[in-house]
Amino acid sequence: MKILNVVGARPNFMKIAPLLREMRRYPAIQARLVHTGQHYDAEMSRVFFEELALPRPDVDLEVGSGTHAWQTAQVMLRFEPVLEEFQPDLVIVVGDVNSTLACALVAAKRLVPVAHVEAGLRSFDRTMPEEVNRLLTDAVADLLFTTAPEAAEHLQREGIPAERIFFVGNVMVDTLLQHRARAERSTIRRTLGIEGKPYALITLHRPSNVDDPDALGRLVEVLGQIGSALPVIFPAHPRTIKRLTEAGLADSVASRDVRLLEPLGYLDFVHLMSHARVVLTDSGGVQEETTVLGVPCLTLRANTERPVTITEGTNTLVGTDPERIVREVERVLQGKGKAGRVPALWDGQAAQRIVAVIARRFGLAPA
Repeated sequence: MKILNVVGARPNFMKIAPLLREMRRYPAIQARLVHTGQHYDAEMSRVFFEELALPRPDVDLEVGSGTHAWQTAQVMLRFEPVLEEFQPDLVIVVGDVNSTLACALVAAKRLVPVAHVEAGLRSFDRTMPEEVNRLLTDAVADLLFTTAPEAAEHLQREGIPAERIFFVGNVMVDTLLQHRARAERSTIRRTLGIEGKPYALITLHRPSNVDDPDALGRLVEVLGQIGSALPVIFPAHPRTIKRLTEAGLADSVASRDVRLLEPLGYLDFVHLMSHARVVLTDSGGVQEETTVLGVPCLTLRANTERPVTITEGTNTLVGTDPERIVREVERVLQGKGKAGRVPALWDGQAAQRIVAVIARRFGLAPA
């Protein structure tokens, strides 16, 4: 059985790694990895591939940056010849980035079955490009693997038959649990001079937060207020750094007791997240990881496609109102942050369940 596995952006790497590892248990599976190059920073890709023990991609489409339409179109144009050459029995796409949708569409049009890992997540906000990607990918997928029970409800309301939906858990958690001990050995806190000290960790990359200079300026002001209480560590997405510079805010960040860093490797970031007093983010994956780590998380968005991190986990949706953000940080520092619990099937076995479903569907057996 020939399977094409698609990654395009760094969050995809954490999702595909446990799947590739599990597929190696099945002698009949010939797995190939396609990197679309949507995240094109060669150094950061190298770090993630090394830390997660990912094999070198069999194909790198080297698409790079561009508008959503241009990027999606380029991935489709470059992926189709790969599909023709490899003639896979299944294409696996993960997450909700442009590469996810682009490769799912190409496969569906060529009548190649598609499996979508992390299906059924919904923010119900179509101003988010990721929401459009999720909806359309799920519409053309043949196998839909979900991380939480409510995802199946969303899919069935959209007309997806129940027999194509499988609640398997969270592959991001598989990776987190596998590498947690290695991450604990990171020396990043010592390097930053914060070992043994409380600190806040922040990530920002959503267009709604970083593309509007006024919105970004308000968040920088909030970080300054938080920085007066404890150090703020800010590993910034390259796009975020660009927007801060364009808005004339980069120097302002540095003057407000905020440590603006280049993007970090996976192990260093997990280490910082594990030991943070509070995490502020607009990332979906960070909401999930902090829930498993038991670290209070404040999500700087009006909505989330991962409500289970709120109902069961450590996540609180705070939006972007400065007063509320500061108030919620103060609550956490007073010991009133959410403790939460780990959701069902977030146990490090999601990849095993996914590959087992695929194996049953295609009549395969493990070694």
